[in-house]
Amino acid sequence: MTADRVVLGIESSCDETGVGLVRLAADGTVELLADAVASSVDEHARFGGVVPEIASRAHLTAMAPTMRRALDESGLELSDVDAIAVTAGPGLAGALMVGVAAAKAYASALGVPLFGVNHLGGHVAVDTLEHGPLPDRCLALLVSGGHSQLLLVEGIAERITEVGTTIDDAAGEAYDKVARILDLPYPGGPPIDKQAKLGNPKAIAFPRGLTGPRDAKYDFSFSGLKTAVARWVETAQREGEDIPVPDVCASFQEAVADVLTAKAVRAAKDLDVDTLVISGGVAANSRLSELAAQRCAEAGITLRVPRPRLCTDNGAMIAALGAHVLASGAKPSPVDLGANPGLPVETIVVQ
Repeated sequence: MTADRVVLGIESSCDETGVGLVRLAADGTVELLADAVASSVDEHARFGGVVPEIASRAHLTAMAPTMRRALDESGLELSDVDAIAVTAGPGLAGALMVGVAAAKAYASALGVPLFGVNHLGGHVAVDTLEHGPLPDRCLALLVSGGHSQLLLVEGIAERITEVGTTIDDAAGEAYDKVARILDLPYPGGPPIDKQAKLGNPKAIAFPRGLTGPRDAKYDFSFSGLKTAVARWVETAQREGEDIPVPDVCASFQEAVADVLTAKAVRAAKDLDVDTLVISGGVAANSRLSELAAQRCAEAGITLRVPRPRLCTDNGAMIAALGAHVLASGAKPSPVDLGANPGLPVETIVVQ
């Protein structure tokens, strides 16, 4: 029987520098030991979105201190690490390069195997740190600033297939743009969620994108919704009316949650899957969680949502995926591993 192994994960795909440590037990279970994150979101706020060059420089500055915090939190030393996993893609090219370069240096110095893994797969794998092993088949809804996808997972380290994706703005991106329209802070998710709790979700009939009978069943579109909000606000301002920000937020948020949950439940039924995992930064949204729980209960589907800290980008999710890849017996990534901003979700580990 194989002894317990410690896997270190490094995440740097966007504006969070994450370092996580997990323990892979002999029975295949994965335990979270440490999760340290340094965010550069405040440096991007004045631009209303992530600036790639700023993100890359922030990763360079934060990598070593974040590594030290993760080791201190776990009570381990680098010499205790048995394998390293790093986000190889998708993400911002420069940001990914910083993480990959650091991971290769650590792996070389320690003489341990290196696994370049998929960021999206990490968002699914992180749920095993919260709720234990995933079933053999499950559906994952990833919702963040850069991704709105439905993934069929048939073994977290074996096969992940994209079922649906956004054809334009991701849900989180739409939140940021609507927040800008309403003069709310960046990132837009938390302030819109807060305002929505004070408003009426039925006040404004905003459109539900790609929900017609001839539209793609599992794909998403939020650009039209964002534009509808902008036009509604412009019309109200032109007519000299005060903008009911809570009502706008509640109505917008209801449209997003309605489409995401309806399509996810529909896909689960069609694919005969009885477990839905929701992850990504927008998974922390209160209305999305509430509506998903309601619709999954009605459909007899088990809903799994990691705690908010694990939904956003972090090193723990990469360490978790790395642990599952290691347990599967996969070959390590080559020494010339590079960053791939467009890494397809089907590539769980780069070999």
